[in-house]
Amino acid sequence: MNWWYSMNRRISSSGPGAKLFSHMAHHLDGPSLRWSNGRFAPGAFLTGVPLITLTTIGAKSGQPRAIPLLGTPDGENIILIASNWGGKKHPSWYHNIRANPQVQVARKGQTKTYIAQEVTGAEYDRCWRQAVAIYPGYELYKSRTDGRAIPVILLTPQP
Repeated sequence: MNWWYSMNRRISSSGPGAKLFSHMAHHLDGPSLRWSNGRFAPGAFLTGVPLITLTTIGAKSGQPRAIPLLGTPDGENIILIASNWGGKKHPSWYHNIRANPQVQVARKGQTKTYIAQEVTGAEYDRCWRQAVAIYPGYELYKSRTDGRAIPVILLTPQP
């Protein structure tokens, strides 16, 4: 990680930075990731984090919903942190995968099907540490949730 990534990660995890990026990032990263099939996003360029496009089925609407997220690699699996930028509520994609755990992930020019599962206990701790190693801002988000437990999701590829 170079000074550029470090500086931008600190900015994006700060209170004002998280507020700004939570309103702006999906407008920039979403179209870029869709256009490049998961190969490029401004947020990844600025921070060096691995961004994916997660497509879920809406819990209420039944319609596909695509959102750019930081996807922490874990072998063939992907770890997602439902931090919602440190918000007091779970992100909508979390509710969607609880209702419909089969999801699509676009990254590095490929789209694959995964099954999402919330992890607990030792697996939660392991995945949390791995995600924080990629993006330390999660620890700051945890301090701003007003006690909301941040779910950790493990995506497992389907054949």
